[in-house]
Amino acid sequence: MPSEIRDLSLAQAGEKKIEWVERNCDLLRTLREEFRQTQPFRGVKIALSVHLEAKTAFLCKVLRAGGAEMFITGSNPLSTQDDVAAALVADGMEVHAWYGASEEEYYSHIRHVLANAPNIIIDDGGDLVNMVHHEMPELIPFIIGGCEETTTGINRLEAMARAGKLAFPMIRVNNAACKHFFDNRYGTGQSVWDGICRTTNLIVAGKIVVVAGYGWCGKGTALRAKGLGARVIVTEVDPVRALEAVMDGYDVMPMRQAAAVGDFFVTVTGCDKIISKEDFLVMKEGAILCNAGHFDTEIDMACLRAIATDQREQRKNIMGYCLPNGKWIFVLGEGRLVNLACADGHPAEIMDMSFAIQALSAKYLVDNAGKIQKKLIDVPPEVDREVALKKLTFMGKHIDVLTAEQERYLNSYDL
Repeated sequence: MPSEIRDLSLAQAGEKKIEWVERNCDLLRTLREEFRQTQPFRGVKIALSVHLEAKTAFLCKVLRAGGAEMFITGSNPLSTQDDVAAALVADGMEVHAWYGASEEEYYSHIRHVLANAPNIIIDDGGDLVNMVHHEMPELIPFIIGGCEETTTGINRLEAMARAGKLAFPMIRVNNAACKHFFDNRYGTGQSVWDGICRTTNLIVAGKIVVVAGYGWCGKGTALRAKGLGARVIVTEVDPVRALEAVMDGYDVMPMRQAAAVGDFFVTVTGCDKIISKEDFLVMKEGAILCNAGHFDTEIDMACLRAIATDQREQRKNIMGYCLPNGKWIFVLGEGRLVNLACADGHPAEIMDMSFAIQALSAKYLVDNAGKIQKKLIDVPPEVDREVALKKLTFMGKHIDVLTAEQERYLNSYDL
């Protein structure tokens, strides 16, 4: 099927972005050379739906170097970079994606990718897997398994597994230590504030930042806000996480209370309607709202548009809404992932680890085709360890190794 992208003439600009990523992704470069020699994906079709920017493009090149036939789409209409999509098409891969796709176009692109009857699925948010099960079940016999990149997608997979609906093995890539410890915390923490600062050109120091959710993404977002000089409030539903936030030096309160005092709001919960009508109506003049969760449901945008008496675009990726009380509040990136809708996503060195785990997990599925009984599995511990050790080496760091005597001590009960 012919690729569906905006403009093939953008390919050169996209290739420059990919080259910069390649320069800063030691793990993926190493895997590419290994895969070229071993060809683990020869004859394998891979369907990939991940935020389509330069780091994802380099992952696609690494998998293709291993013999895979790649079929690519984005996982969010505002995170696709058209020049990167063009570069992949110019390099001979099939891509169905463009920036600003409507809901109908977005799902059409997913269908076209799946129409190639893939053997491996690499998903970010669960849309590929969901469509296979609900619209295209005839593809299930072709699928060896898949890998899920993010917390939201894993939540969907676990719900499917509990209901007995998940039809093939899926690896919880997000749960790997070298993924969520670093990608979710340090990647999200930096890229969220990159997106906010690029878009607003406002100072963070001295402001009150409200972070909704204190999972790994919330921890990173709060940490970087604190580093920029903000006073940070955390909202939570989990008492253990809330207590952890207090111990980390942040204030904790319900959203309704925080809504009245915050200057910046960042939602990172993976849930629905975290900021709703009652919160909008008590916000300060000029409050700025954004979301770093996978889906654009955390800020109740439908409600906000319904109650607004006026709305105006202030600058690119900033929409202002005038509330019935006359106050204006502002939403970044349409309430979609601010770090990708308004910036370039996580740093290359972070995605080097996450995507190395993706590539090695896909290889694990191919190597064990037909042998995996469980429908949901974790990344093998040896993959996590391999990625961590290689990353340390590339950073010029080394660690101790247990002696035989120490190994015996740790594994003995008779001390």
